[in-house]
Parts: sequence; structure tokens; C-alpha cells
Amino acid sequence: MDFLRPAGWEEALAAKAEHPTAVPIAGGTDVMVEINFDHRRPEYLLDLTRVADLSEWETGEESVRLGASVSYSRIMAELRTELPGLALASHTVASPQIRNRGGVGGNLGTASPAGDAHPALLAAGAEVEVASVRGTRMIPIDDFYTGVKRNAMEPDELIRAVHVKKADGPQQFSKVGTRNAMVIAVCAFGLALHPGTRTVRTGIGSAAPTPVRAEAAEDFLAAALDEGRFWDQGQPITDSVAKEFAQLCSAACNPIDDVRGSASYRRHAVGVMARRTLNWTWESYRSRDPQGGDAACA
Repeated sequence: MDFLRPAGWEEALAAKAEHPTAVPIAGGTDVMVEINFDHRRPEYLLDLTRVADLSEWETGEESVRLGASVSYSRIMAELRTELPGLALASHTVASPQIRNRGGVGGNLGTASPAGDAHPALLAAGAEVEVASVRGTRMIPIDDFYTGVKRNAMEPDELIRAVHVKKADGPQQFSKVGTRNAMVIAVCAFGLALHPGTRTVRTGIGSAAPTPVRAEAAEDFLAAALDEGRFWDQGQPITDSVAKEFAQLCSAACNPIDDVRGSASYRRHAVGVMARRTLNWTWESYRSRDPQGGDAACA
């Protein structure tokens, strides 16, 4: 195994162009586990830790440009107001040591359906900035996941940043695991309310071959909130609306049975999380708390 260590971004792109099979490594929280257990033995490792701008973020008028290697710890500490859903998801990632090393770029690169960042990125409507020596392109998060641990990137491309819209309403994240720390999600759910456009977005993790949105549930909830004048009047969500939303979220799942949980349990759990996060985000909207409270991890 050869170790490539570029000193900057252009050098990294050149190395990836010359060695398209090279596996990028920054935090190493996924890659090193696979290597240590001999599940993967790449010919080349491409170390990106010296590429400084991957660890930087900046805010624009409408979105945050988040470098691929910005750590989960920094997202929690520095971006809770702008990106509350992603900050809540970051809080549930493994241990403090891993949160200090891992970043969103690693989750996107491996594209595991169990990655904690995916539901929040789907709910927020993110875009992934990828680049090669041929140029830069933006991939909408809805088009990024193409299969089990597969994404829409070309072999010579690297993830440079993620562009995430700043929250214009409450966001939430919930995760079910076998314990409260150092756990891979049995399933996870993200929800974002967008009062400016009177729309709703969701994200579901570890309950389908790829991270997915519950689009039928989103459409139903947006219509129910609009037709019932909930946005304007701020009254509590009715039980019938919450129940239908939860059922539609469950129906969006296509889970499997594995050692962490059965398919039927995952569908049930997603429905429970959908109903709970809806109640949390709506109460936050009614009280105009843009950060939406605390993440739930069971």
C-alpha cells in the first residue's frame, strides 16, 4: 500500500487524477476500521490532512460552505445556529475523539446508509462540491447517493465542500441505536421546517439501501400545514396529521434484517421518530426557537 501526501488542493487533484483508485483519508474514522479488519486493502491511500482549506468553513447570505474535513466537534460548537440539524446529528456521532477527527466529507465519500450526517443533509437540502483536474461541479444531495455505499462521484473526483442552506426554521434529528454512545444507527431521522417556502424536508438513514427522503410524507405535511393555516395561526399539530405523517415516513423505508435490527422494527422506529421530531420542531416553530431543542439518541 502506497501513501500519497499532497501539500495542497491542486496537488491532491493531480494525485487523484494519476491514481483514480486512491482512497482519500482525512479523519480516517471509516477507512482505518476497514483496513484494520482487513476488509479493504487499497493500492494507494491519499492523505488530505495537509490540505488546509478542507478544514475551513464560511457563511454566505443563504448558505454555509462547509469544508469536507471540518470536524463534527466544530460543527457542534460553531454552527449550531446556522445548521442546527447537522449540529444535532454531529452530537450523536460516536465518541468525542471521533467527533474531533471525523467530518461530513468522510460520511459522503463512504456513502454508508448508516452515516449520521446524511439525514440532516437531506433535510436541509445540501449540495456537494466535488472537483477534479477537469473542473468543479455541484451535486444536489438528492442525486448524490446512487446505491449501497455508492455515490455520484467520478473516480478522479474529490469532495471539497458541502454547501448547506442556513436554517430558516426549526430542524431536528433523532437516532436509534443499541446503546447511547459509540453506536452505528439502527435507523435515524432528520426533519427540517422551511417556513419561508412553507415546505418540509426529511432525511432517513439506515432504513433503505441509500439515505432517502420521505417525499410523500413531506408533500402531505406541507399541504396539511398550509390548508389548515397552521403556519399562520401556530396552533398545535393535530393527532391525525402527526399519525399520517409518521405512517408515510415508515412507508418510505425499504429496510433489511441484520444484526442491529429487523426490517419491521426499523419501519416502526422511523414512524415513532417522525412523529416525535414533528412535535419537537413544531413546538419550536410555535415558540420561534430556530435550533429546535436537543437531539435524541436511544
